[in-house]
Amino acid sequence: MFQVRIHGRGGQGVVTAAELLSIAAFREGRYAQAFPSFGSERSGAPVVAYCRFDEKEIRLREPILAPDALVIQDPTLLHQVDLFAGLAREGYMLINTSRGFEALGLAEFVRGFRAERLCTVPATELALKHVGRPVPNAALLGGFAALTGRISLESVAAAIRDKFSGKISEGNAAAAAEAYEFVKSEARELSHAQAD
Repeated sequence: MFQVRIHGRGGQGVVTAAELLSIAAFREGRYAQAFPSFGSERSGAPVVAYCRFDEKEIRLREPILAPDALVIQDPTLLHQVDLFAGLAREGYMLINTSRGFEALGLAEFVRGFRAERLCTVPATELALKHVGRPVPNAALLGGFAALTGRISLESVAAAIRDKFSGKISEGNAAAAAEAYEFVKSEARELSHAQAD
């Protein structure tokens, strides 16, 4: 089973991101589950959503305490909430920002993690460019597909098209595709740097 915890703020599409990820996994023939956890249901409040997918039926129903991957939609939460609780050193971490881990004040923290499983992507900028709104969820799912290899970009795009229509659908799919390429490019640069 692969478990993903998504952190963000109300209005950023955190719950929709988990739902889209579960739809993408389902489209690939897996069992999938997505559900939110709300504190106070107001715009801007911290929100957490969860997604699990597996080759066999999922019987768990509780929140994900030990995620295989973290997707952080809002970097302002980094030093306010314990986002990293339960994430193993083998885990994946994707943060919506144009800044690196050092600039975020996380260089010491991530030192024991596998560098190829850590990435930042400017998802809000990509959403503004392609959708015209600062909703980074679809772009982050494209980045997630590239970073983890656990889901295909094609399935992410199909899930987006299942959920949305028209310009919103195509804009989100384009944001996801550009984020996918961005993360793949970052991975290539990292592998070249490690080889030197």
